[in-house]
Amino acid sequence: MTRTAKSSRARVVTRAQVLGLRVRSQQLDRETGGTVADTALLDFGAQDTGPDGGRWALAIRGVEVATATDDLALLWTLRGAPHFYRRSDLASVAAAVAPFSDADAGKRIFDASKPLKAAGISNLDALDAVAAQMRKVVSKPTVKGVVSTRLTELMPEPYLRWCNPCQATHLHEMPFRLAAVRAGLELRPDTSPPVLQRSKGLTAADLRRARDTRTAADPRHDVVRNFLHLLGPSTPQLAAAFIDAPVTDVKARWPEDVVEVSLGGERRWLLAADEPLLDDASPAADLTRLLGPYDLYLQGKDRPLLVDDKAHAKALWPVIGRPGAVLVAGEIVGSWRPRKSGQKLRLEVVLWSPERRARGTVHTRRTRDDVAVQAERLAAYRGLALAGVDVSD
Repeated sequence: MTRTAKSSRARVVTRAQVLGLRVRSQQLDRETGGTVADTALLDFGAQDTGPDGGRWALAIRGVEVATATDDLALLWTLRGAPHFYRRSDLASVAAAVAPFSDADAGKRIFDASKPLKAAGISNLDALDAVAAQMRKVVSKPTVKGVVSTRLTELMPEPYLRWCNPCQATHLHEMPFRLAAVRAGLELRPDTSPPVLQRSKGLTAADLRRARDTRTAADPRHDVVRNFLHLLGPSTPQLAAAFIDAPVTDVKARWPEDVVEVSLGGERRWLLAADEPLLDDASPAADLTRLLGPYDLYLQGKDRPLLVDDKAHAKALWPVIGRPGAVLVAGEIVGSWRPRKSGQKLRLEVVLWSPERRARGTVHTRRTRDDVAVQAERLAAYRGLALAGVDVSD
């Protein structure tokens, strides 16, 4: 890991500067006019979890998603979660999201690594073995359950586990998900249960390059660089936690063109090209967005930077059933939940104004009006009529 500044000389940055930087880097300040080609989130992947997932994340960054469908592909990648990428970038993305090493692969597949190790099978070899069989099974669009059943028949004991929820034996979940890209498979959007299909954007040569840990990722899709660009300034430890990779692997791939800063007395780094953005004007006071529950802005591992109130953090990031977040000028000031009934959508919004007054974020009538405008936007995105917005403090 290269350090370009001594900690004693590191520039001191404020929380407000960091949040402003993330808003701008993630293009949350862009109302309209965004395209698939110029949207930074698609370099890293737009997580598509829940009805207000990847495409809603693109919509609130100014992309006209109704006309972008053919340009997007959905893959299981980081943390085994589904993410949208540009279809034209899939070869580069496949290489970028592949495990950095065998140890990294073992960390990403969690408890599946232990029986493989006992059987003398390396983690990368295991992913390739699963991928080879998946490729054969998915010769046409196939429901995940069917693929899982066939893999259970084809793969030997070290690859399988007993699943209490399913009351059945099947492949470990993370090797299943992470092997899909290596098999050249993508997910068909809006299918539940998921449907896997062969990707038109990945050739056999692309997949061979992606499986080679010596292949350097295109800087545009390098996951460590993108983490620093979109969730910086940060540390190797936070990046490793986000990617599910060993810290040593992340440090080995830490960019050289970084600068050291001090945030609340903690050493952090950001890309040198992003440092001037710290001095740009803060987000407009009326910049309001309804972030989906898994929007990238909420996905960093430094949650206290966003929400330092423990009760609010617990409400925003529960173990099950996350709400969305209300973003105003870089601050998370509340949460929201959608309630759908027929062809109508109603939003339940909770604003945290009493606890946020010390930071100057008082929820005026304008804030509530702006939330209502964004609620209309969400309803239109879903193809529903807005029945109302219920706001409580």
